[in-house]
Amino acid sequence: MALLLRAVTWGLFSRSGYCPRAPQRGLSGAFVEALEAIVGRPHVSTAAAVREHHGRDESMYRCYPPDAVVWPQNVDQVSQLAALCYSQGVAIIPFGTGTGLEGGVCALQGGVCINLTHMDRIRELNPADFSVVVEPGVTRKALNTYLRDCGLWFPVDPGADASLCGMAATGASGTNAVRYGTMRDNVINLEVVLPDGLLLHTAGQGRHFKKSAAGYNLTGLFVGSEGTLGLITSATLRLHPAPEAAVAATCAFPSVQAAVNSTVQMLQSAVPLARIEFLDDVMMDACNKYSKLNYSVAPTLFLEFHGSEQALAEQLQRAEEITQCNGASHFSWAKESKERSQLWTARHNAWYALLALAPGHKGYSTDVCVPISRLPEILVHAKEKLKASGLTGAIVGHVGDGNFHCLLLMNPDDAEELQRVKTFAEELARHLHSVGHALGNMALALASGSCYRRR
Repeated sequence: MALLLRAVTWGLFSRSGYCPRAPQRGLSGAFVEALEAIVGRPHVSTAAAVREHHGRDESMYRCYPPDAVVWPQNVDQVSQLAALCYSQGVAIIPFGTGTGLEGGVCALQGGVCINLTHMDRIRELNPADFSVVVEPGVTRKALNTYLRDCGLWFPVDPGADASLCGMAATGASGTNAVRYGTMRDNVINLEVVLPDGLLLHTAGQGRHFKKSAAGYNLTGLFVGSEGTLGLITSATLRLHPAPEAAVAATCAFPSVQAAVNSTVQMLQSAVPLARIEFLDDVMMDACNKYSKLNYSVAPTLFLEFHGSEQALAEQLQRAEEITQCNGASHFSWAKESKERSQLWTARHNAWYALLALAPGHKGYSTDVCVPISRLPEILVHAKEKLKASGLTGAIVGHVGDGNFHCLLLMNPDDAEELQRVKTFAEELARHLHSVGHALGNMALALASGSCYRRR
């Protein structure tokens, strides 16, 4: 099954061009008029340029445009659109900000792309209950700007400024996951339009309490479902108190092994890390150039600590002791908000920094998650294989969770290089399976229709 999925995925990539001409395939004039009757003519487009824009994300995969794009303004319109498409057997592709790296918006069967960005209200804020209800057009940065004056924040932070409902649909993670969890830990309730247009509230309408033992965990079912089960039209999210104080740090290491050993030792010593990110030497060089920084070009950890001033001093001292025992050098502490923002902006822009090393190339990302105890061995193995492959690539990771990515650059017109990328990804997956069937969760950016639904 895995080999079949990989074959489908690699077949999505066009060696001759990233977005080929987008012929319209199959919606009748009457069907398009029915779409216009629901959302209004200004909110429906069959123009080639618009369809091409919605037929690709930031991945390497070729453009598969939908037959039409619609912009609903409210949940009732989404429900009517779903019912119409369901009745005619037309595929539906939910679209948020288009920042995915897996080709999930590729409309392999054509159909209707439902762009949800016009639904961008923050419906309800409950500060005393640490919850907020957002529509799919609200991004993580917009939400945190809105929350700035109430002492709360939403910590899940994938690299892009993604839509929050899209983050729920993809089960997103980020640099804060080691302390605050992923989207699975921070979604309380979802409003979902099912394939036939029916409306579902996964935890019950209007409910925003943290725990319920009644009924099925439908919220957990829809988080990470990639648009295959329905369209998320609002999400109730768990908020967190903004930390009293925060300090970020970077430290360079003589080797990948030393950096990852420090990570494991800090976690085993119960150092309360808020963030701990690994960047190898190639990625540090790319970040320096792209973000105009001056860090050492060496395997590096980015760290952040949250708490009171007294607690931070103890955390920093313990972390510094551990990293120094592993040969760390070039410590750089960032206490001011501006300095910390610069550091984490560079980390969030790592994907774009790598792409900037080779203009015209495309990027491919693997996604590996292993038990912390095996992280040093497997990450070092991946780095050695990446060097041996002759490919241009880097390794970054949310190593506090045992998660890392091999980011590879490739020329879309070079068939031989495409094959080497494919070989590297498959060999990495095989190695994970060889060291134990429960060790590896290798996501090879499967794009075989993950974000559209069939009747």
